[in-house]
Amino acid sequence: MRLGTVAVFVRDQARSLSFYVHQLGFEVALDTRTASGERLLAVSPPDGTAILALVSPPPDSEDHALIGRPTQVAFLTEDASRKYEEWRKRGVVFTQPPQAQTGGGVAAIFQDIDGNSFALVEDESVVREIEEQRREHVERMESTRRAAQELERAREVQAGLFPQTQPSLSTLQYDGLCMQALSVGGDYYDYIELGRERFGFIIGDISGKGTAAALLMANLQAHLRNLCTTYSNRPFTPFVVEQPQRMLQSLNRLFCENTSSRAFATLFFTEYDDASRRLRYANCGHLPGLLLRTDDTLERLGSTTTVVGLFKDWSCSVGECQLSSGDTVVLYTDGVTESFNSAGEEFGEERLVGALRRNRDLSSPDLLQSLVHEVRHFSSERQHDDITLIVAKCM
Repeated sequence: MRLGTVAVFVRDQARSLSFYVHQLGFEVALDTRTASGERLLAVSPPDGTAILALVSPPPDSEDHALIGRPTQVAFLTEDASRKYEEWRKRGVVFTQPPQAQTGGGVAAIFQDIDGNSFALVEDESVVREIEEQRREHVERMESTRRAAQELERAREVQAGLFPQTQPSLSTLQYDGLCMQALSVGGDYYDYIELGRERFGFIIGDISGKGTAAALLMANLQAHLRNLCTTYSNRPFTPFVVEQPQRMLQSLNRLFCENTSSRAFATLFFTEYDDASRRLRYANCGHLPGLLLRTDDTLERLGSTTTVVGLFKDWSCSVGECQLSSGDTVVLYTDGVTESFNSAGEEFGEERLVGALRRNRDLSSPDLLQSLVHEVRHFSSERQHDDITLIVAKCM
């Protein structure tokens, strides 16, 4: 247990506040007024372990007679002589300089501006306690510094996992980004060349948050890129429907084998044929992709299977659509639609579609930035989840 508040009776609160803050180096712990207009004022020594309430009683009250008397309050310090010299130079009145005590330790007596007297005490046990607290503080600060450095390194490493180059396509303009809520996170997006004028867009969301989700994200990316390399290097055959399914089945198996039974990911895998403008996709438990046609028709590219990594017995189907010039595809994670404002309202799919329609004539990079701007403007509070989008426009 620690002492909370001790009342000290003073004549003028403002004058006493100046004394305790400027001459003793105390901090303001409380300064407010009640509904009746009474000022509640309290100060605290620098370590903040106790509070002195500076009370100005009415002149005709019993408490007013207590002003200028010994308070029976002792302030503990590791060096009474040094504190004595420091405070005396600031004009603090000492009625007794530091003196050795028969029971050990050193004590001095000083007064505040109203004559209330206090003891300034140095004791060996107190010195040991202060030194131990100081050592623990230094260790905590060093631990915090190392943790911050590790998080910064992790952030830099994860940033390198997102696309560093953006291959150009003849019929599609695209862009993507990930804005993490923490230093590292579990959202994932990628662009992968699949060979023979085919191109892969991937967006995903790992279960959980923070470092654990970031490690799983790196695991998923490594498996997916390796499988896509194998997929793209296969000998040429007519467009075989089973190829994306087999690749994703392998991905699910590897993710199950290399992660805990509770880890999973939602994933939206898109294969785009740059020559035919044909888009095939597998939506693995992810939010529906949005396809806005030039005639303002909206199509939702919904789930074709369940999440990746949760079930060993897993299969998927593939959706397909033909893009035309001016069509726009938006893939996103729940950090977009589940962003909320101060009233607790979510941004939601309806607002996202509205923003897409209003800004559809922009280029894909500008459209991407406009969508992010609308989400962040709507939820001006602290970002609670990763915000990840891919925007693609058929040219």
